[in-house]
Amino acid sequence: MSASGFASDELSEDAFLGGRLRLLQPVKGYRAGVDPVLLAASVPARSGQSVLDLGCGAGAAMLCLGARVPGVRLAGVELQPDYADLARRNASVNGIAAEVHRADLVDLPAPLRQMQFDHVIANPPYFRSGAHSRARDTGRATALGGGLALSEWVVTAARRLAAKGRFYAIQRAERLPELLAGCAGRLGSVEVLPLAARADRAPHLIVLRARKDGRAPFHLHAPLIMHKGSAHLQDGPDYVPAIESVLRSAAALDWPA
Repeated sequence: MSASGFASDELSEDAFLGGRLRLLQPVKGYRAGVDPVLLAASVPARSGQSVLDLGCGAGAAMLCLGARVPGVRLAGVELQPDYADLARRNASVNGIAAEVHRADLVDLPAPLRQMQFDHVIANPPYFRSGAHSRARDTGRATALGGGLALSEWVVTAARRLAAKGRFYAIQRAERLPELLAGCAGRLGSVEVLPLAARADRAPHLIVLRARKDGRAPFHLHAPLIMHKGSAHLQDGPDYVPAIESVLRSAAALDWPA
């Protein structure tokens, strides 16, 4: 076994951000796609600010953010020990400072309970526990269908945010009402950026951001279209330039005005 808890032949090394970041990921477990990259790109963090990643997995979102914003202070929380170890290893391999805690997000260790962060990010499981076909791999099953309600993620985020700090989450569009209910009475100035695969399709994902002590009215932005045209007509990716820049050049994902 490697230091991460995975045997070497159970891992692959994958390039993100055009090769700026290289992540070890389990071949058969949960593997990060574009979603954590988009989440990280949506956070306008600055050097010296602090970011907490709830359910960080192997570290994709927080390390994409760290690769884009040198000097940002990163911390992650991950329930599964093997993935927490892998996140630490990925941080070290990429030369990005990150403090990773193996913990349940509803029972954080004392050091984290004493800290507050400028930004809290989360890519919670997309399915309610038992609401999808269970994956054979335990790590993948946990990542895709967690047992915690989305409101619990928001509660933890709100507690760990500094005054005026912001929470960012990426989630399936159909679960937006749960996130909004979780924000009620805890976080304000809620904005939702829908993500649609193509111009003629309904949004399948959303990015939500909300502010502690925020008082601005709810804002639903126009959908961000991810792919060119109405169908995939070429070999290879067909992302629109803004998404291509996020995925390949570590660009920020600018929120609409």
